[in-house]
Amino acid sequence: MDLSFNAEERAFQDEVRGFIAKNLTEEMKRATALTPSVFSDPDIGMAWQRALHRQGWGAPGWPVEYGGPAWTPAQRWIFETECARAGVPNVNVMGVKMVGPVIIGFGSPEQKNFYLPRILSGEDYWCQGYSEPGSGSDLSSLKTRAVRDGDDYIINGTKIWTTHAHHANRMFALVRTSDGPRQQDGISFILIDMKTPGITTRPILTIGGDHEVNQVFFDDVRVPVTNRVGEEGKGWTYGKYLLEFERGAGIASAKLREGLKAIADLAESDLTGRAIDSPDIATRISEVEVDIDALEMTELRVLSALQTGQNPGAVSSILKLRNSEIRQAVTRLGADVIGHDALAVEPMRPLYKLNHEPATPEEMLTVMPEYLNGRAYTIFGGTSEIQRDIIAKMMLGI
Repeated sequence: MDLSFNAEERAFQDEVRGFIAKNLTEEMKRATALTPSVFSDPDIGMAWQRALHRQGWGAPGWPVEYGGPAWTPAQRWIFETECARAGVPNVNVMGVKMVGPVIIGFGSPEQKNFYLPRILSGEDYWCQGYSEPGSGSDLSSLKTRAVRDGDDYIINGTKIWTTHAHHANRMFALVRTSDGPRQQDGISFILIDMKTPGITTRPILTIGGDHEVNQVFFDDVRVPVTNRVGEEGKGWTYGKYLLEFERGAGIASAKLREGLKAIADLAESDLTGRAIDSPDIATRISEVEVDIDALEMTELRVLSALQTGQNPGAVSSILKLRNSEIRQAVTRLGADVIGHDALAVEPMRPLYKLNHEPATPEEMLTVMPEYLNGRAYTIFGGTSEIQRDIIAKMMLGI
């Protein structure tokens, strides 16, 4: 693999850096640096999405006919890497990287014409209605039911751990439309307007103090049948397709590398009493850096497949598994680097809106919240145990 850039790619790198310098405000950058979650607040993230859309870069992985920029794998890698280095906000990935590809692949012409432009422009902000109190890793056992009534479905049930449901105006959800001997065959994929009567959102505060996730209740919620994506009862197929993009459609290594650099900088500073002088800390930093290098090579191979129109397939489970494990290793290292200062956890969120002097230096402010938030990395999007099962079955044939 030739990792050197040609003249055209170096020119594109300069273009990306110029775009970031022009559009990334200090408020956006500081808010992103002080956000321990994988999602930026919408007022920050969607401002960045609108800037990307104006540039024609709002959906790097989409086909050109739907608004994608027709980048080569090298350009996509350059873009993602420069964004990570600059500290740009996280956009609403549930729109661009998750439901968008499903609508492109299986949606009706009317759904494509209506939803895709709104995802690109940032007009719609999406959340994901998958997990339920009794259906997490065993998602096919979900109970939220949609009963056909003329031109509508009437939906009753509940979804849980719904990230940013309190911000979202739209949800894509898996619901049960029929029963049968095989649970997966009775599930449909539905697009829901979150302002529809009968929807209640209840906050769940996480261990890190964030209001990031929620429980959403549906009480006789009427949704038009035209909001169903694809065929009735085929939602399990569409949902699995979406999860492949969620798990393997980005460049996580670039952000992991920047996260590790921030921890290494702290370890070399007087704030931590030069924690880098500890052989254990220095060795762990080197070990994580090697893991990130290996992940990056795998991402580049997957990116090449994505650019040819292929979905990631089972290799997305490898990416999700290793990304989750490395993220946790970085955040665990951060907690060890700052030592007893990890105990001074700010209970108020978001951190960039704190109206008082924090108890710890700003460089350390997100370290413990990121560690606590990161305990969920190996659970959300499919647990590590599920990923290993998929790898064993689909790639190793066992």
